[in-house]
Amino acid sequence: MSQPITLTLARRAPRLTGSLAILVLVALLVLPFFALLPADNPLSISTYTLTLLGKILCYAVVAVALDLVWGYAGLLSLGHGLFFALGGYAMGMYLMRQAAGDGMPAFMSFLSWTDMPWFWAGTQHFAWALCLIILVPGLLALVFGFFAFRSRIKDVYFSIMTQALTYAGMLLFFPQ
Repeated sequence: MSQPITLTLARRAPRLTGSLAILVLVALLVLPFFALLPADNPLSISTYTLTLLGKILCYAVVAVALDLVWGYAGLLSLGHGLFFALGGYAMGMYLMRQAAGDGMPAFMSFLSWTDMPWFWAGTQHFAWALCLIILVPGLLALVFGFFAFRSRIKDVYFSIMTQALTYAGMLLFFPQ
């Protein structure tokens, strides 16, 4: 006589409760202010640690995005680099404008540019740069997603299309 087969369910991943999520969010917002404390203060953190934490959080955002697309939707996207790069370029525009003050950024002066390109307009304001960081990759994803899902592209063809989109973006950033 054979033994009955029993199925065990996998445990669900732990979720952040509301109060724990708020605590983590507050900690992430307050952490940069600890870098302003004097070095001998026990709560002080170095700028290296703060920069490293920022990099880790950026990569965590990309990992969560990949998990959502690949894990929940089952679609392997090879084009996340383009969306991440567009957001990084928009942040870079803001940082270059801040470093230059009222003048032209150093690399534009080096290239003998006389006036600011049209797509750099308003990037001296953090609120506008934040809108660019979110809206430009979001609009590109919306347009690509509309055409990809309307055409019912799936499986390996979706991966190929997202890789082609990344290559097209690279050609726009580095014209020959």
